[in-house]
Amino acid sequence: MPHPEVLRRLLEEYEEAATNEPADTTDEPGPRTRDLAYTLCVSTGTRDVRQALCTARRLLEDASKST
Repeated sequence: MPHPEVLRRLLEEYEEAATNEPADTTDEPGPRTRDLAYTLCVSTGTRDVRQALCTARRLLEDASKST
Protein backbone atom coordinates (compact mmCIF):
# COMPACT_ATOMS: atom_id res chain seq x y z
CA MET A 1 0.00 0.00 0.00
CA PRO A 2 1.31 3.44 -0.82
CA HIS A 3 1.82 5.91 1.99
CA PRO A 4 -1.58 7.41 2.86
CA GLU A 5 -0.42 10.96 2.11
CA VAL A 6 0.81 9.93 -1.34
CA LEU A 7 -2.45 8.10 -2.02
CA ARG A 8 -4.49 11.07 -0.78
CA ARG A 9 -2.56 13.41 -3.09
CA LEU A 10 -3.05 11.07 -6.07
CA LEU A 11 -6.77 10.88 -5.38
CA GLU A 12 -7.10 14.65 -5.09
CA GLU A 13 -5.06 15.27 -8.25
CA TYR A 14 -7.09 12.71 -10.20
CA GLU A 15 -10.40 14.22 -9.10
CA GLU A 16 -9.20 17.71 -10.00
CA ALA A 17 -7.88 16.62 -13.40
CA ALA A 18 -11.02 14.62 -14.18
CA THR A 19 -13.11 17.69 -13.41
CA ASN A 20 -10.98 20.44 -14.94
CA GLU A 21 -8.86 18.95 -17.72
CA PRO A 22 -10.44 19.24 -21.15
CA ALA A 23 -11.09 16.01 -23.03
CA ASP A 24 -8.81 15.16 -25.91
CA THR A 25 -9.88 15.28 -29.56
CA THR A 26 -11.59 11.86 -29.33
CA ASP A 27 -13.60 12.98 -26.28
CA GLU A 28 -11.52 10.73 -24.02
CA PRO A 29 -10.00 11.99 -20.75
CA GLY A 30 -6.98 14.22 -21.16
CA PRO A 31 -3.41 12.96 -20.75
CA ARG A 32 -3.00 14.07 -17.12
CA THR A 33 -6.24 12.35 -16.13
CA ARG A 34 -5.18 9.15 -17.94
CA ASP A 35 -1.74 9.22 -16.28
CA LEU A 36 -3.24 9.69 -12.83
CA ALA A 37 -5.81 6.94 -13.47
CA TYR A 38 -3.00 4.57 -14.41
CA THR A 39 -0.97 5.51 -11.33
CA LEU A 40 -4.01 5.02 -9.08
CA CYS A 41 -4.62 1.59 -10.60
CA VAL A 42 -1.01 0.54 -10.10
CA SER A 43 -0.96 1.94 -6.57
CA THR A 44 -4.12 0.10 -5.57
CA GLY A 45 -3.54 -3.12 -7.49
CA THR A 46 -6.60 -2.66 -9.68
CA ARG A 47 -7.21 -2.42 -13.43
CA ASP A 48 -10.20 -0.10 -13.57
CA VAL A 49 -10.09 3.51 -12.41
CA ARG A 50 -13.51 3.26 -10.74
CA GLN A 51 -12.29 0.32 -8.69
CA ALA A 52 -9.03 2.17 -7.98
CA LEU A 53 -10.97 5.15 -6.64
CA CYS A 54 -13.07 2.94 -4.36
CA THR A 55 -10.01 1.06 -3.16
CA ALA A 56 -8.05 4.27 -2.55
CA ARG A 57 -10.88 5.75 -0.51
CA ARG A 58 -11.23 2.56 1.53
CA LEU A 59 -7.49 2.39 2.17
CA LEU A 60 -7.46 6.02 3.30
CA GLU A 61 -10.43 5.41 5.57
CA ASP A 62 -8.71 2.37 7.07
CA ALA A 63 -5.51 4.36 7.57
CA SER A 64 -7.37 7.14 9.36
CA LYS A 65 -8.98 4.62 11.72
CA SER A 66 -5.61 3.18 12.70
CA THR A 67 -4.14 6.52 13.78
